[in-house]
Amino acid sequence: MTNDTAKNIIRMSELYTPTLKEDPADAEIASHRLLMRSGMIRKAASGVYTFLPLGKKVLAKIETIVREEMDGIGAQEVMMPALQPAELWFESGRWDDYGPELMRLEDRHGRGFCLGPTHEELITSLVRNELRSYKDLPLSLYQIQVKFRDEIRPRFGLLRGREFIMKDAYSFHPNQASLQETYNDMSAAYGRMCDRMGLTWRAVEADSGQIGGNTSCEFMALAEAGEAELVYCSCGYAANTEAGEGTAQLEEYQAQKGLEKIATPGIGAISDLAKHLDTPESSTVKAMAGRGTDGVLTVFLVPGSHELNLIKAGRMVDGFELLNDDAIEAAGLSKGSMGPVGLPPNTRLVAEKSLRTIESWVVGANEEGHHYVGAKSDVDFTVDEWADITVVKEGDLCAQCGSILEGARGIEVSQVFQLGDKYSKSMGATFSAEDGSEQHFLMGCYGVGVTRSMAAIVEQYNDDKGIIWPISVAPAHVCVIPLDVEEGEVFSTAQKLAADFAALGFEVALDDRDERAGVKFNDADLIGWPIQVVVGKRGLGEAKVEMKVRKSGEKKDVALDAIADVLRDTL
Repeated sequence: MTNDTAKNIIRMSELYTPTLKEDPADAEIASHRLLMRSGMIRKAASGVYTFLPLGKKVLAKIETIVREEMDGIGAQEVMMPALQPAELWFESGRWDDYGPELMRLEDRHGRGFCLGPTHEELITSLVRNELRSYKDLPLSLYQIQVKFRDEIRPRFGLLRGREFIMKDAYSFHPNQASLQETYNDMSAAYGRMCDRMGLTWRAVEADSGQIGGNTSCEFMALAEAGEAELVYCSCGYAANTEAGEGTAQLEEYQAQKGLEKIATPGIGAISDLAKHLDTPESSTVKAMAGRGTDGVLTVFLVPGSHELNLIKAGRMVDGFELLNDDAIEAAGLSKGSMGPVGLPPNTRLVAEKSLRTIESWVVGANEEGHHYVGAKSDVDFTVDEWADITVVKEGDLCAQCGSILEGARGIEVSQVFQLGDKYSKSMGATFSAEDGSEQHFLMGCYGVGVTRSMAAIVEQYNDDKGIIWPISVAPAHVCVIPLDVEEGEVFSTAQKLAADFAALGFEVALDDRDERAGVKFNDADLIGWPIQVVVGKRGLGEAKVEMKVRKSGEKKDVALDAIADVLRDTL
């Protein structure tokens, strides 16, 4: 066995991979449970994990896929510091806006720093003094690095941690056409990354959140354990429910006498109101009140079957916040029966546009214990603006084709943004344009959650025995399992097979531990080697070994002199 061949063989007797028989008490989802049990990760603190040798191999495979796709579209790799000076965040205005998730600290001189959750500020400061001419554009830079966010409740293992590995890329452009071209290239590369990792995924419209910008798309790995809800349509439309748009399917309550006030004692929830009237929640209308930075009272009206989208509300009313109970009372409203009829003067009234499909509304009467039925827009109240203000949900009609939207849950593994000049303008990053004028860069931002991708893969590829790694990211392609590790025919044959497989270019694990066969089989399934080749005395008597495909569970006896060819064909 040559030294190069030996390097491609993982000897289990020498490997630090402490597997667990029982599920960790705090592991709520499959990826957390199985990555811990298979000896891939260990918890250091809440939301902070150590990656053991096999876990690190999987991460390296994911990082290789990411690098190859980034390099393939001309992005250049850099490495920026995780420790960022606070003054850069003050320049962008995000030091206070980012919130408590930003991990802040001071050095011995009292100078402020943060542990970077993202690097828009630092990358902008890097290029603003170096990238001076339109001739140098466009430019795309990326890094793979540890990030930090002080999550209020870290959970689900690698899906919501306080420390995680991420690839973030940033692009700089002289105009929108250039930005759009790179945005499209990045989006295509992200799709290829998901495919190469073996993920079942959808690209969905998304909100830009704290990153900023007006255009964003998330790449979601479909999984029941996903923290995000999404809707999609057969026409190809897909969106995160926070960013998506649809038309609610509503029913109309048949009021007998036009506007009529009815007694609803003790009823404050829409579900109770609908039950009281023996009508679906979709035939009722609920109201929520708040104020923005201008102090104007704004009441939003949405179908009783839907929720107000606070992100959309915040776009319509700058700085919008819902009123608390005391503020509701002070504004002359009734918490449990708020409605559009008889609102205080100068109240701004915004209604979900789907409500235009019904004429007669069931609404609060702004009087405790009472509601109106038969309320009509432009007769009993006046809507100032009709808008898309709800959280889209499964069963709504597609905004593009009108078909019924389906729902799913997903894990966000990557996201692309068009930032525009959000950071270049606030931080004074300009270049000399072709006409000689100084202009602000247009920027794009593109992130891949490396550790989140690892968890997402396990969420999609597992069974009751353990992980089922896709070939592209498995810690090794094949595990050779000798049933006897004493110096004899079984062990010598297993060693030769491992060397032969490695010489063919396969990554090989050799379970040379002095353990019972059952322990080896269980660990092989738990760890998730794609192919297992079992060498036993009985099989060798017929010049055969057993090959098991982890994904299908298929087992078959293969002639010893044919196993290399069968393995090659299978992989």
